[in-house]
Amino acid sequence: MEAQIQTKSRAAQSSVPLLAVEDLHVQFETSRGTVRAVQGISYTVNRGEVVAIVGESGCGKSVSALTMMRLLAKTGRVTQGRILLEGRNLLELTDDEMRAVRGHEISMIFQEPMTSLNPVLTIGMQIMEPLLIHLKMTEEQALVRALELMQQVGITDGERRLSQYPHQLSGGMRQRVMIAIGLACKPKLIIADEPTTALDVTIQAQILELMKNLSRELGIALVIITHNLGIVARYADRVNVMYAANIIEKGTADDIFLKPAHPYTNGLMRSVPRLDEPRGTKLQTIEGLPPDLRMPPAGCRFAPRCPHRIEKCSQPISLIGIGAGHEARCHRVDEIASGKLKVEFPGGGAVNSQAQIGSAPILEVSGLKKYFGVKAAGAGFFSSEMATVRAVDDVSFSIAQGETLGLVGESGCGKTTVGRVVLRLDEATDGSIKFNGTDVTHHSGREMRGLRRKIQVIFQDPYSSLNPRMTVGEIIAEPLKVYGIVPEKKARNDRVGELLSQVGLFPYMAERYPHELSGGQRQRVGIARALALEPSLIVCDEPVSALDVSIQGQVINLLEDLQARLGLTYLFIAHDLAVVRHISDRVAVMYLGKIMELADRDEIYKRPLHPYTKALLDAAPIPDPRVEKARAPRALRGEIPSPLTPPSGCVFHTRCPIALDVCKQSVPPVRELKTSHLVACHRAEEIMEGKVLQGA
Repeated sequence: MEAQIQTKSRAAQSSVPLLAVEDLHVQFETSRGTVRAVQGISYTVNRGEVVAIVGESGCGKSVSALTMMRLLAKTGRVTQGRILLEGRNLLELTDDEMRAVRGHEISMIFQEPMTSLNPVLTIGMQIMEPLLIHLKMTEEQALVRALELMQQVGITDGERRLSQYPHQLSGGMRQRVMIAIGLACKPKLIIADEPTTALDVTIQAQILELMKNLSRELGIALVIITHNLGIVARYADRVNVMYAANIIEKGTADDIFLKPAHPYTNGLMRSVPRLDEPRGTKLQTIEGLPPDLRMPPAGCRFAPRCPHRIEKCSQPISLIGIGAGHEARCHRVDEIASGKLKVEFPGGGAVNSQAQIGSAPILEVSGLKKYFGVKAAGAGFFSSEMATVRAVDDVSFSIAQGETLGLVGESGCGKTTVGRVVLRLDEATDGSIKFNGTDVTHHSGREMRGLRRKIQVIFQDPYSSLNPRMTVGEIIAEPLKVYGIVPEKKARNDRVGELLSQVGLFPYMAERYPHELSGGQRQRVGIARALALEPSLIVCDEPVSALDVSIQGQVINLLEDLQARLGLTYLFIAHDLAVVRHISDRVAVMYLGKIMELADRDEIYKRPLHPYTKALLDAAPIPDPRVEKARAPRALRGEIPSPLTPPSGCVFHTRCPIALDVCKQSVPPVRELKTSHLVACHRAEEIMEGKVLQGA
């Protein structure tokens, strides 16, 4: 009898969730009013489970996580609700009690490790600190445990790394260190807030595979906050979708991706380009902006943006059950779930390539090299000893009129440097750049002045590239005035209004300052400024990477519309392979300053002939749980070699799964193995003929 009671007790204990968030309300007092950042959210997380929280910026994802950690800013406060960790309400703990929980029972991995790690403490000291404080280990014991953790997170040469500082590690290694700190005290719950946003797709795959495996092996519950739906499809067990401070849908990953029951969730899924699908139609997009959380609407908060709203949507709505664990906050949920109402959003029209293949290229880059001199490692403060970084090393490509060439690769591969040299913001070390048949490699400043009208740029971060002291109208009008294109002020103002309308903004927004616009609106201003001089070629340097999923879709569609209407040509630099496939006609893959492969977008995605291209595609997640379950993703091992000391032979051989001795000895030439399919690999013919498997 006693044994039966104990069995029932253990079963009851295991059925109790590790974390329970109940009716949580959080608000911030600001000079402009009270912001209701989180309103009435509830969810649970079980041991060994991965729960994802997704939604647009400002929806309350990160605020809810910081509330769990009791790390809210002084202006923020919890007005209602409970956060239970194994039945204990974290909101009722004293500061000392919470400090004992934070880092020991709950740990958090922040978005940017460089701002989270202390730059003046060694890696070893930062990993050992929670062990010394929470577990009362001796320094010897903490050092042994730190070495174990370094090995656990895949960092080799642990003893040397422990003595280094954060700036001496790569981005992927710093994120691994953050995970090691998070795991140090064997916590019960890890909250990962955009843990891979700053990482390349290959490092991202390594980190997330590691976290998923550790969650399973150690029974750690994992909450992932992200806007990357591919990551959610690959790793999450359950998903909470947030919108305007509410959870608007929750369920298993299969429920959310395959049977979305809320119009907003449907819109998110349609806004994302798919790596496994060729470009055929434009992305469907969610127009408009989320509501102001100082004065949220009384009814459904998504109603102003919903194409299927009805009069009833002005009334408040709670989560409605659809199936086991699947709920949605929508008045029309039964119609959507039954299939009577098919959710559709604007967009979806056909996309036709504007590339004039066969005509003289608008841009020709031949043998381009860009070397930088940096102080040699170990050189003293007053030393003049220099080393050379080969940022771009013998790169050649051409772009036809109306074409989009996608340029992809990991951080540090030289993509942005290529763009800067083409723009003549940096001088080429060697090689040539021809624009419309004219060699502009060594044009003087005076000669470049006229050329800059025809070559413009859209930067990655619109906020840092727009002058905060100038209005939107002044920013767009400035090049018109400088070049004397529209000398009269009234005519300039009219032209600014036309440009704003052209990129989907209202003319009255010319009076606003950049900080008064959303991220997507600021990026549209950056595009309007680039269009002001009526260019032929635009270098797009990561133009959508800083944007939410729904805004990203709007900007991608806008770029495609402008290309069709104005005959623009794009050099599109990005690390998101799905975005590049959707918008590009051809794709060039770079690694450590060299082009590894260049081909038509569908050809390179279906039949990659270089092991590095294959590794990038394998590492990139697809926002579909069915596809992810059927795939066997292989995370590319190892770190990118230092450009100060690149490997001999093929620069990829140190990470290549099929490298031979010849790969270590000689640099493979770029060869055309198929029509317009260029590849730099000694084993490309064997790969093309199927004699060798790239993942072997």
